[in-house]
Amino acid sequence: MTPPEPNVGVVVLAWHAEPYLRDCVRAVLDSTGLALQVILVDNDCRPEDLAKVPDDPRVTILRPGRNTGFAGGCNLGVAALDTEFVALVNSDCVVAPDALALLVAEAERPGVGPVMAGVRLAEPPHLINSAGNPVHLVGLSWAGEMGTAEKRTEPFDVTGASGACLLVKRAIWNRLGGFDEEYFAYLEDTELSLRSWRTGLSVRCVPSAEAFHHYEFSRNGLKMHLLERNRLMLLSTVWPARGLMLLAPMLLACEMLLFAYAIASGWGGGKLRGYVWLWRHRDHLKTRRRHLQAERTVPDAVWMARLTPALDPTAIGPAPLTRVANVAFRAYWSAARRLLGRF
Repeated sequence: MTPPEPNVGVVVLAWHAEPYLRDCVRAVLDSTGLALQVILVDNDCRPEDLAKVPDDPRVTILRPGRNTGFAGGCNLGVAALDTEFVALVNSDCVVAPDALALLVAEAERPGVGPVMAGVRLAEPPHLINSAGNPVHLVGLSWAGEMGTAEKRTEPFDVTGASGACLLVKRAIWNRLGGFDEEYFAYLEDTELSLRSWRTGLSVRCVPSAEAFHHYEFSRNGLKMHLLERNRLMLLSTVWPARGLMLLAPMLLACEMLLFAYAIASGWGGGKLRGYVWLWRHRDHLKTRRRHLQAERTVPDAVWMARLTPALDPTAIGPAPLTRVANVAFRAYWSAARRLLGRF
């Protein structure tokens, strides 16, 4: 008797102009070896782009009537699904026919939490967009190994799984409570990944599960505001008190440098608005911190060993300054890690 196909629900968000939305949804629907449901969350997408979405009974469009952000939109979409597995696929990401099935096979393994595809650049498709996102001691994260060629074929551990194409068991998503919607956009996938490691679940990348991402790197005031605000939210809720104490000199120096960089780059106002937002939402941060610190089952010295003291000069820049900073970061973390396990 043929076993039933895995039941997978896929959430796709649509916001403003979505030139690749049709290709994204069509590729998901063409996935092999799965029973599929697709939830398309309309976060104020252009009507002409929505009109091109394939007319298929497996596709349901949700219209919240506002931009719920990536975090809120994903939570809304998952809540509308009743599948064993849930996947998040960016609207500008085109999955290979077997990609989701390969992710399911890895996610079914005991002790595995979120799994991500091998996210490639759409152009040129042989280069990596993300093979897992490193997470720095100060909360910065970036697309790992971007622009390099993937030579691995077997799944491997990553610190942060990219939300561009991610799959997880529904039971694990429910246990973790999905995304914190206060993130709105950026680093919510990082928080979910770190929480998985902190509760004894591994986070994995499946390089043979290919997803081709029409990725365009950009820096603008709103994006930098959200990235910096959310980085501080991540630090203040996920990092343990002992870790914050040991890293305090490094964190303070980094904050001063980032503030100066923000002013020099023209988004100093966004950095300041981040501080104001964090103060106004301090009750949420306190509540969130209590919850996240209580759920941890893995010693801090163990899960924090996954954090990197090295910034990637190609992702963070400027390269000469980054390389000098990395010497200091590595030396500081080498000493701090020895102390971390003694508390």
